[in-house]
Amino acid sequence: MSRIDELIAELCPGGVEFRALGSLGSWKGGGTPSKHKTDYWRGGTIPWVTSKDMGGFELPGTVDCITDVAVRESAAKVIPPNSVAIVMRSGILKHTLPVSLVPFPATVNQDLRAMTCRDDVMPRYALHVLRANAQRILATCRKVGGTVESIDAKRLMSFRIPIPPLEVQREIVRVLDLFTTLEAELEAELEAELEARRCQYAHYRDSLLTFPAEVRWATLGEVGEFIRGRRFVRTDMVDVGIPAIHYGEIYTHYGVATGESLSHVRSDLAARLRCVQFGYVVIAAVGETVEDVGKAVAWLGEDEVAIHDDCFAYRHSMNPRFVSYYLQTELFHSQKSKYVARAKVKRLSAGDLARITIPIPPLEEQARIVAILDKFDALVNDLSSGLPAEIAARRKQYEHYRDRLLTFKEAAA
Repeated sequence: MSRIDELIAELCPGGVEFRALGSLGSWKGGGTPSKHKTDYWRGGTIPWVTSKDMGGFELPGTVDCITDVAVRESAAKVIPPNSVAIVMRSGILKHTLPVSLVPFPATVNQDLRAMTCRDDVMPRYALHVLRANAQRILATCRKVGGTVESIDAKRLMSFRIPIPPLEVQREIVRVLDLFTTLEAELEAELEAELEARRCQYAHYRDSLLTFPAEVRWATLGEVGEFIRGRRFVRTDMVDVGIPAIHYGEIYTHYGVATGESLSHVRSDLAARLRCVQFGYVVIAAVGETVEDVGKAVAWLGEDEVAIHDDCFAYRHSMNPRFVSYYLQTELFHSQKSKYVARAKVKRLSAGDLARITIPIPPLEEQARIVAILDKFDALVNDLSSGLPAEIAARRKQYEHYRDRLLTFKEAAA
């Protein structure tokens, strides 16, 4: 028998009391600070927590503060340390319910509510239970309809959770905190291993694609042609239709090359689309960061593929995978960075891309290099696909153990 079982047998043998969330402490909503309200003043330091800060078990001390406006410590909406915050309104509520511990004095925005627990409820225990019941809360408390997903406050306050004696809560928190720490350490080790392999791969790739002076070099414009795509929008996309590549998918979904598209657009749009054939390299012309712009994927599909108007297709006579690999190198990025327009959305023009130089070894040498890099790329990708699976398995194991610890027989009324 575990220590938790012993405590339950001793302190609550007849079952555990289930209580409504509204009775577990005081709840406060939030708002957006205003320079014109007397509750705020310039130069304050009390963090303002928003939904973008939520998701982790405990908010870090680096949560952004409003630098020119902050809440007076006596203001009604300041929550004390170790309050439990929950997102009440956000598009993310379609999939998950962010609940986090706020370990410092703070104020929250209007999309959140925060609970300061009563003395007989441990904040970390309440947090573990709420996170374990996130899907049940979404199923029973989420509002139907509306432009933005939201939680019905009245139903949330009525949601009941088990509240065992403090000694039981304390032991459950100790065990689950330890398990959470071990899980985080394992994930960090796996992520570090993957990052090391990626760095090793990048170094090897760049070395293979560094050539002596006798190898011919030319600009991309001298040995090929850039063709801009044509616009299609999200409402044009369908499950079955003309294969299509959207610029955003190039740096979020594709690797060096692909023979299948993630997206398709309606077949009746064929006349106004721009489609390219096997061997073209599709390049993202815009991105949120300088690193994203210029990311490329070689199209190796049997059918033509439509490309978005924020993409360029590069027509050339080289090995398409060789070109795509080269467009990943540090040498390419160092040249590209000189031309990227650094507005809010980063952008490259066809003329700028045409100025970038590329080595042109014989096709046999290109094929040899591609064969080597393909093997290395496969090893890294195997590790990349294995890592999320390993992390998911660990999280599932933790959730199973957590849910068992937090399952109680309800005491008779």
